Amino acid sequence: SLAGFGNLMQDVLWCFSQVKGTIDIGVTEADIISTVEFNHTGELLATGDKGGRVVIFQREQESKNQPHRRGEYNVYSTFQSHEPEFDYLKSLEIEEKINKIRWLPQQNAAYFLLSTNDKTVKLWKVSERDKRPEGYNLKDEDGRLRDPSMITTLRVPVLRPMDLMVEATPRRVFANAHTYHINSISVNSDYETYMSADDLRINLWNFEITNQSFNIVDIKPANMEELTEVITAAEFHPHHCNTFVYSSSKGTIRLCDMRASALCDRHAKFFEEPEDPSNRSFFSEIISSISDVKFSHSGRYIMTRDYLTVKVWDLNMENRPIETYQVHDYLRSKLCSLYENDCIFDKFECVWNGSDSVIMTGSYNNFFRMFDRNTKRDVTLEASRENSKPRAILKPRKVCVGGKRRKDEISVDSLDFSKKILHTAWHPSENIIAVAATNNLYIFQDKVN
Repeated sequence: SLAGFGNLMQDVLWCFSQVKGTIDIGVTEADIISTVEFNHTGELLATGDKGGRVVIFQREQESKNQPHRRGEYNVYSTFQSHEPEFDYLKSLEIEEKINKIRWLPQQNAAYFLLSTNDKTVKLWKVSERDKRPEGYNLKDEDGRLRDPSMITTLRVPVLRPMDLMVEATPRRVFANAHTYHINSISVNSDYETYMSADDLRINLWNFEITNQSFNIVDIKPANMEELTEVITAAEFHPHHCNTFVYSSSKGTIRLCDMRASALCDRHAKFFEEPEDPSNRSFFSEIISSISDVKFSHSGRYIMTRDYLTVKVWDLNMENRPIETYQVHDYLRSKLCSLYENDCIFDKFECVWNGSDSVIMTGSYNNFFRMFDRNTKRDVTLEASRENSKPRAILKPRKVCVGGKRRKDEISVDSLDFSKKILHTAWHPSENIIAVAATNNLYIFQDKVN
């Protein structure tokens, strides 16, 4: 059953060898997927796109005829989360693009999620309705008001069954708190607060208060000409509501404790790897910028993604990462051309699997990489419509740097840099992954599991 991965991977249980589905969102610029996120149970999967839309997929229940076959993910709800705006004071267009989506734990029959564009965070309620009230006294069945003089008897309204309808309604709008573009939102483990981070500031919000937030980090210098770094990502600790981390464009990570002071400008811990002078180049500062930071589910580790590597840090060791994985080291010789076509500024995300034993991140040519932390083995897989038929086995891909190229290898010179996987998500408890490749969403599952 693991033949698709060859002998190298035959004892690795997390091989994703079965395509659950390929969901084509569209073809225009507005249809490019900009974020992907599973909810806490993994039953729902939300995507946001550059057109400001949120599409939610729901996992179908296992069929009685095939009890061992997992349910597919089908469209559950689609709604317009953000619209394009214009800031007249600054003569600035505000894109509708969804930068991040974060789910809240389910407390009742409804689902709640946060979505944000560059300036505004919205709290959405997604609920089902399969009954409608009928028998109003002052209205007829079409909703028109009745003539009061014609009402001679009182009726008791009743609920009648109707076709299931999924409604998405905005419950809160958190606006006017960010001067710069929001790059991260993170829900706190107390589920009463969340934070939003832009290039220079991080704000703390209460879910019940929309007209004010509390500024907990501000790295804006008095003179903007002295600006040397910006905030690139931020996340709350999964268990300790007072702790959060944020990463910077200088390749550093700061862990802050909100109990220490109201303004967390002074960090509790500072994670940075000393640069090897022999590797220093014109592009060193650019490629060291951290594009994503994630706490492990256990809360013991932090994972960071820069342009060429994924690093795992132990919270108890600040001077260097405990693990470093090369994502696409073959691009080191291509940095000049990647700088010219702006690809060097791409912001790749990274995710943990449910047990923190495997990490995944994206690359170019619709490749995505997986690293097993226990066996130290890795694999490169490709998400493409051409070679991904439903339930087909995914074959590992290899990139040839130079010399003689084998039949199953692809040359580094023929990589398509317009096809990039920036956004991925991993089911919280099962080996199911979602991979966003431009305007397509691929869902893969482990055949073994």
